[in-house]
Amino acid sequence: MQAKLLPSTYFGPIDYFAHIVQSEKSIIEVEDNFQKQTYRNRCYIYGANGKLLLNVPVKHCKNENIRRKTNDTQIANEFDWQKLHWKSLGSAYRTSPYFEFYEDELRPLFEKKYKFLADLNMDTANLIQDIIQESWDLTKTTAYEESPSEILDLRAEFNAKKDSAVITPNYTQVFSDKFGFIPNLSILDLIFMEGPNALNYLESISLK
Repeated sequence: MQAKLLPSTYFGPIDYFAHIVQSEKSIIEVEDNFQKQTYRNRCYIYGANGKLLLNVPVKHCKNENIRRKTNDTQIANEFDWQKLHWKSLGSAYRTSPYFEFYEDELRPLFEKKYKFLADLNMDTANLIQDIIQESWDLTKTTAYEESPSEILDLRAEFNAKKDSAVITPNYTQVFSDKFGFIPNLSILDLIFMEGPNALNYLESISLK
């Protein structure tokens, strides 16, 4: 399996974690320019009214012409986004098979105050690793390379505005009786619904 270069994400989509699970090594890009409206600071869950966006607010540069790295992007903690996200997850998944099973592991992440988005995102990835009881080699970039060699560059493969080309097999979702199956939501949707089977599910996804 080839090492992969991936963007930083906040509880990234299912296909994102399938790539991590099916890789000998994953490197998270944090030295690139931060881009708005991407998985860097958002994820999608299954709410009572369908697909629901959870957005991490970030501080904006006073000078819009100045680009900032993902690694330097700060969270706007004057907004009580953590409380909102945790409440939304509880409302959406309280009746799911495994929310209460993982609740105590997840809650501290929504109570810890983060300054930088990249640190939050790395902790979400490591937390998912603990929850699915998998061990993976996950590191961050230390410099930006436009055309890296000897690594599979997937930095542009995860677009929050487009459907994924990766087919994620159906599994039972908490509101699927209302709106049907919604593919490739946040990894949290899979974990709350499939629990210990989440790892097998990620391993079974065809990425070719």
